[in-house]
Amino acid sequence: MTPVDSFADFICELDKLKAVKRKITLPADSDREENSAEHSWHVALMASMLSQYAAKPINIQRVIQMILIHDVVEIDAGDMFAFNTQQDHAAQAEKEITAAKRIFGLLPSPLNETMLKLWLEFEDAATPDAEFAKAMDRVLPVFQNMKNQGGSWATHKITRQQIEKRNAHLKTCAPALWDYVSRQLDIAVANKWLID
Repeated sequence: MTPVDSFADFICELDKLKAVKRKITLPADSDREENSAEHSWHVALMASMLSQYAAKPINIQRVIQMILIHDVVEIDAGDMFAFNTQQDHAAQAEKEITAAKRIFGLLPSPLNETMLKLWLEFEDAATPDAEFAKAMDRVLPVFQNMKNQGGSWATHKITRQQIEKRNAHLKTCAPALWDYVSRQLDIAVANKWLID
């Protein structure tokens, strides 16, 4: 058994994720910005509820584990608005891989490599588990912004096409959820929360 104290640095490092702010605001808490730790928890819980919509067999335990670690890199790299430029995203990806190696490197071997591989699998979204995990990460803001009269979409003048592109994984990994999102986007456009 690995000594417990060999996990202490990693466990304490995770506290820093609670300080990383996102663009989504929380009407239930005086419209403060959501932090990345809250986001990861919310996505993981949502994925466990919506796993019945997965079109391919998935291992929900792996999906949840991916979701819980996917934003850990933001401790070093920070959060970036989903609709920044492609150049910004390329630079962010470089920061995130460096962060992943450092942060997962705080874990004892071989868990450090296992967590890094799991994070990379999520990023690639090439397996059924990773595709579903990434789709859940990207669909949560749809639920949140719809309940907040457009929320960050309206604030940042986001288009329907941008949301559809961001949620494209749903078409193959959870078609029923894609149908739901499409109907929600119709409503958002009608209410001028999204630009058509």
